Amino acid sequence: MGEQFRRKSPEEILESIAKVNRGRLKIILGAVSGAGKTHHLLLEGNELKKRGIDVVIGLISTSTPPKTIEQIGHLESIPPIHWNHYGTMRQDLDLEGIIKRNPEVVLVDELAHRNRPESKNKTRLHDVLELISKKISVITTLNTYELHGVKQIAEKQLGVRIKVSDSLPENTLYLADEVKLLDVSPKVILNRLGDWENIKNHRNEKGREALFQRDNLAVLREIALRYVAEEVNVSLDDYREKQGLVGASGATEKILVSVQYHWNGSILIRRGHQIAKRLGGDLQVVCFRFVKKPLSKNEAAFRRSIKKLVEKLGGEFEELPFTTEHVAEVIIEYAMKKNITRIVIGQSKRSRWEEILYGSIINKILRKTHNIDIFIVADRSEKNGERVLPAKKTKQDVSDPFHRLTKKEIEAEIHKIKAGTLKVYIGSAPGVGKTYTMLREANALKENGIDVVIGFLETHGRKETLEQVGSLEIISRKKITYKNVMLEEMDTEAIIDRNPEVVLVDELAHTNIPGSKYVKRYQDVEEILQAGISVISTMNIQHLESLNDHIYQITGVRVRETVPDHLLRKANEIELIDISAKALRQRMREGNIYAMNKVEQSLNHFFKTGNLIALRELALREVADDVDERLESLEHKRTLRGPWRKEEVIFVCVNLRHDSERLIRRGFRIAYRLKASWYVCFVKDHSPLTMEEEDMLQKVISLTERLGGTFEMYRATNRRKVVAELARQMNEKNATQVIIGQSARTRLEEMIKGSVVQKLLRLVRHLDVLVVADQKPVHVNNRHS
Repeated sequence: MGEQFRRKSPEEILESIAKVNRGRLKIILGAVSGAGKTHHLLLEGNELKKRGIDVVIGLISTSTPPKTIEQIGHLESIPPIHWNHYGTMRQDLDLEGIIKRNPEVVLVDELAHRNRPESKNKTRLHDVLELISKKISVITTLNTYELHGVKQIAEKQLGVRIKVSDSLPENTLYLADEVKLLDVSPKVILNRLGDWENIKNHRNEKGREALFQRDNLAVLREIALRYVAEEVNVSLDDYREKQGLVGASGATEKILVSVQYHWNGSILIRRGHQIAKRLGGDLQVVCFRFVKKPLSKNEAAFRRSIKKLVEKLGGEFEELPFTTEHVAEVIIEYAMKKNITRIVIGQSKRSRWEEILYGSIINKILRKTHNIDIFIVADRSEKNGERVLPAKKTKQDVSDPFHRLTKKEIEAEIHKIKAGTLKVYIGSAPGVGKTYTMLREANALKENGIDVVIGFLETHGRKETLEQVGSLEIISRKKITYKNVMLEEMDTEAIIDRNPEVVLVDELAHTNIPGSKYVKRYQDVEEILQAGISVISTMNIQHLESLNDHIYQITGVRVRETVPDHLLRKANEIELIDISAKALRQRMREGNIYAMNKVEQSLNHFFKTGNLIALRELALREVADDVDERLESLEHKRTLRGPWRKEEVIFVCVNLRHDSERLIRRGFRIAYRLKASWYVCFVKDHSPLTMEEEDMLQKVISLTERLGGTFEMYRATNRRKVVAELARQMNEKNATQVIIGQSARTRLEEMIKGSVVQKLLRLVRHLDVLVVADQKPVHVNNRHS
């Protein structure tokens, strides 16, 4: 609290002045050549010029395609210096010419470049830093694999040597005031390169041909998304620390494995590592030990092997001393400090009576924290050291190759061929530019002779978005009277009758007016796709059904309009429209998102800096996971997220409480990431259900079916046999993991009646158990956020 009142040192004052008294640096980042970085560079330059900013072009790549060159328009250029490098013509910035011209902003392509030997600065990065020091702002472009550390990862993953002019240090992005990632699918890149006259130059370079294979492009795309997500996570942690916030942000998974120097330590670590990789999170391993007790020879040996294993798996290891018996309190304090979302521990060794007398470590942790789940690894002591990550089991194709397709199978195949394709632009929040980008793509399609129309468009009064409509045909909306008010809705029948090749449908998560054929707009889209019409649509990450609880945790807002995950999984293409939190808040202040009378309220609520950073990270990671899933379905070994257990079967246990839907969404996300079959089960005893419980039961069944799970209801003769019936069903279905909610009973009630969680843990020691903690939003209403 006192930090904001502390007097700054002279050094800190000088550093602050230096930051204010310099130009800004913006880096437009792409996964690979062809992502459209130069195109966006010129677009931004023209937008700034329209606003009266003095912008010049310092350098544009010689390999830029003609269509992009057209974007230069009336922008002033300062001719670069040409020089010969072993028979290849190269370009350097005319640094002196730019400084003499002294523009407000200079556009500089290809940041990763080594200058000619006699140049004042060795690299283009040094040129850019000098321009910034002269109060000239720079917008520049970069491929992620041109960063040294990323290049090494990419080469290892692809098995291809990537040729770059000059690798930049990994901390290059830290120098930027803003980083914008251009997320483009491999299909789009290959289409662009196919139309590019200079494609031969790219493919004929050594290593380029392998680089531009579809799968390799997907890997590079995922690496870029995950790299930027990590950078965003760092800025989110910094922001939360300054705001005095502790605990999990809700944007990413951080797995903590608590171990002792024991034979099962490696099992816990490997399971924790698998969870971290499959969920796109970080791995932290900690061992708390009594300082007064020296390690035995066995413990010392286990200590060495555990440290070696954690290092090999890319996690972080800490050994911390403690002098108290209150292990739960120590773990809680450490987990909150490290922003942990899930604690991985072994099965409790306490007997039932010991737990009644002294309490359960698991329940102590859950009661004193929010948003931190507990994952209890199955007890495998009878199989000392058993490997918990069995290799993928491939199912043998037992179908007869000479088998004739049935009429139903033929119809299904024809339907697949006839159905339209779906492309979805995803954003982290309103106003990132999804609709603008969708319209720009539609105009490009029309130029190429594709019959494209607008089925539904919502500009929210944004002038620059409306300008992108151009000459695109708009299908008139259908008018519907509701409560004596005339309202408008998308006319699905008119779109199908018009039968274009492609239709644009904005705001996929929209709820239709009561009385419409479908409740949700995505259902209209499904009908349009079935009619053989391709759809390009838009949505924000907060509208994805399975992320509903994450969004509530981040923002404190419960999103009511959602899109089921299966629709995005069926989409042929997904692209993220990325923008920094700072840039988005600036767009809001300028009135480019909502009307000016709503700006202040939005900036202090949903559009707070912390919310936007967290939502951006969530969007980056979600799209990266989607890329990985699609790549993994084609070639398992190429996945960046590690091994998974093919035989996983997950049980989600609900009891019709308020958190039942959250447990189901959590179960779906875990099952999907682990490629597992999953069940949602409820055990009904002899007591009749209340009206509230009946209503919740229908919601549970509906959500389970919507997310692709199997709902089952079992019966028990009385409440005492509910847990036993659950355990019997799990064993019968060969379950490997159980998901249950936190116990609602107080400590006193548990002593008298017992704990359902503890009863279940004792009966299913051979299964992994995830105990999901109660959820609370972590946002704060900070006026200056």
